[in-house]
Amino acid sequence: MNQEATPKTAKLSFGDKVLDLPVMVGSEGEVAIDIRQLRAKTGAITYDPGLGNTGSCTSKITFLDGEQGILRYSGYSIEDLAKQSSFVEVMWLLLHQQLPSAAQLAQFTQEITYHTMLHEDLKHLFSSLPKTGHPMAVCAAAVGALSTFYQKNVGSPADNNWGDSVRLLAKMPTIAAYSYKHGIGQPFMYPRNDLGYAANILHMMFGTPCERYEPNPVLARALDLLLILHADHEQNCSTSTVRTVGSSGANLFASVSAGISALWGPLHGGANQEVIEMLMSIRDGKRSAVEFMDLAKKKDSGVRLMGFGHRVYKNFDPRALILKKACDDVLGQLGRQDPLLDIAKELEQIALHDDYFVSRKLYPNVDFYSGIIYKALGIPVEMFTVFFAIGRMPGWIAQWLEYKKDPEAKITRPRQVFVGANQRAYRAVETR
Repeated sequence: MNQEATPKTAKLSFGDKVLDLPVMVGSEGEVAIDIRQLRAKTGAITYDPGLGNTGSCTSKITFLDGEQGILRYSGYSIEDLAKQSSFVEVMWLLLHQQLPSAAQLAQFTQEITYHTMLHEDLKHLFSSLPKTGHPMAVCAAAVGALSTFYQKNVGSPADNNWGDSVRLLAKMPTIAAYSYKHGIGQPFMYPRNDLGYAANILHMMFGTPCERYEPNPVLARALDLLLILHADHEQNCSTSTVRTVGSSGANLFASVSAGISALWGPLHGGANQEVIEMLMSIRDGKRSAVEFMDLAKKKDSGVRLMGFGHRVYKNFDPRALILKKACDDVLGQLGRQDPLLDIAKELEQIALHDDYFVSRKLYPNVDFYSGIIYKALGIPVEMFTVFFAIGRMPGWIAQWLEYKKDPEAKITRPRQVFVGANQRAYRAVETR
């Protein structure tokens, strides 16, 4: 809609009442009707399951257009950032909505580097948990436990929030690697200050005290790319969870711990794990891609196509396009082949030329190809969502900080439409 032609108000007729509701227009032309006075003036509320048509906040962090397949962090296209930026630089961009100067980036990198170690007492938390526990549960517990180590901050709220933000960004890779090492019974590896962010993750994941581990720069760059692509994605389930918990006044660690739990769900961050499992089932079941896709179209077949379609994107997920090329590049540079990538490409081609999938706008999403790269990096399947959480960390923090600075922010408290029993008289148990 043309911004100049957009009406200033929207009229709502409700019984004998006529309301002029203010109309808001975002910087990219998105139109919203401000209904904050609706209940006070009419006694009515809106009904929007899943909140897919409800704007809960204004934000300067991320813009996406699902119809056009556009994703930008603070105005910068995901394609440009994936090609030219680094994950640490993207962290700063999301936190400040500006790219850093060379001096700012150097200082920020140093801060992140020197906060990667965990308090030694936190090791007891890992050792108290079952080795068979899912690493996402371990990470959620460890991030929540950071509140007990950093609860006596002194200084302004802004300074404390920044300090906690740096700690979380720095320590999340260490927590993730420790959750993996605990599960396989290997000793924890301390972070190394001479390594970059992604390389340090690989060192802590795959290094042992027996010999020095030198991360492959190809793998480190591929991991850095994955983290950039996952860094933020507007008001998704886990991000809105972080904002909601933060709206109660909960600290950053508690809010992000809740976000990790939300991301764990198979309909959110856990989808990339299900994609790999789907591709492996096609490979191991010796079923052709065509046969699989035919079954996926039948509701009663029990076969579900994972990694296609998106709640927001009704076109190609731009992150999927970047990762498709990255799969070829990474495997090519490593001199490897992966039959799962061949199966994935065949499924994509079938979906793009089959009216059933085209009419439903089922295009590959970011989860479809990310698992193949994680697999090439040697990341175990159960750790895929943990790495998603590492990538999403700066987005969660940026959204939490933005909420804290928003003068219009209120505790999140959705309404409901009650459809249960009307008032009933209580009867004593012996008479029922």
